[in-house]
Amino acid sequence: MRITISGPPGSGKTTVCRMLGESLGLDVVISGNIFREMAKEHGMSISDFGRLCESDPTVDRSIDERVVEIARNNDNVCLEGRLTAYMLTSHGIDAFRVLIVADPDERARRVAQREGGSVAQRRAEIEEREACEAKRYLVYYGIDVRDRSVYDLVIDTTRIPADEVAGTIIRKVKEWPRC
Repeated sequence: MRITISGPPGSGKTTVCRMLGESLGLDVVISGNIFREMAKEHGMSISDFGRLCESDPTVDRSIDERVVEIARNNDNVCLEGRLTAYMLTSHGIDAFRVLIVADPDERARRVAQREGGSVAQRRAEIEEREACEAKRYLVYYGIDVRDRSVYDLVIDTTRIPADEVAGTIIRKVKEWPRC
């Protein structure tokens, strides 16, 4: 089975993806790790690297192409990333597609707890990153990240622990007719 987990920064998608991988015996692919590694390789912050991506679409495309290739070659995987559901859909690759969302203040609190800094600072960075990504995805792929029609399940994680979110996804994916 293939599962995609998408959502904005701080929504819990990485944590949930790892839990699903462990619970269901799936390989786990985290797009954000690839993006962060590339930013580090360029000696840039995530925000600065995101701005570079605005002028150089090859970075986003290389990440997305890698995710699609992994999905094509592995039908036992959980793929985490903002565009994984859209990419697999556009390439005709079957998967159970999940969108995880959460309140912006809660997401900023989670990121600050994980990475340090103030909640206000992290919220400003998240907002800047989301605006940058939304613009790039629309220009590069014609994808409006506000369009939720591609997802099989949308979960608001603001007040739900990650293990409960993972449990809900496991129940829903087992009910999914194509599972």
